[in-house]
Amino acid sequence: MVAHEGVGVVLYMRQEGRGIGLANKIHAYELQEQGLDTVQANAKLGFKADLRDYGLGAQILADLGLTRIRLITNNPRKMVGLQAHGLKVVARVPAGPAGHEHSRRYLATKKRKLDTGCDLSETKEA
Repeated sequence: MVAHEGVGVVLYMRQEGRGIGLANKIHAYELQEQGLDTVQANAKLGFKADLRDYGLGAQILADLGLTRIRLITNNPRKMVGLQAHGLKVVARVPAGPAGHEHSRRYLATKKRKLDTGCDLSETKEA
């Protein structure tokens, strides 16, 4: 999408597992294999739903001179996280396909329990 627009920034933040770390994410996967959904697994491990910190990412974008952005994400909470650090998110552009048969339950759980993730009925055209 950025290439198609001809302008933009791709910022990848290594915050695996909603901020719980890779080792705990693996434990959460084990719990999911036992039947828990992603939210229940994180709670059973003693974590809140999302511990990611958006401050560093907002600082990087601001350092690049950005003040207003169109954010490519399926997660509306990321908008709030960035806005809390002074960036103005003028639009949220849904990212990627709505999912496939293996991820639909996961995405539906995120949408229902966290008000995040893509709406499976959304079109993904930017």
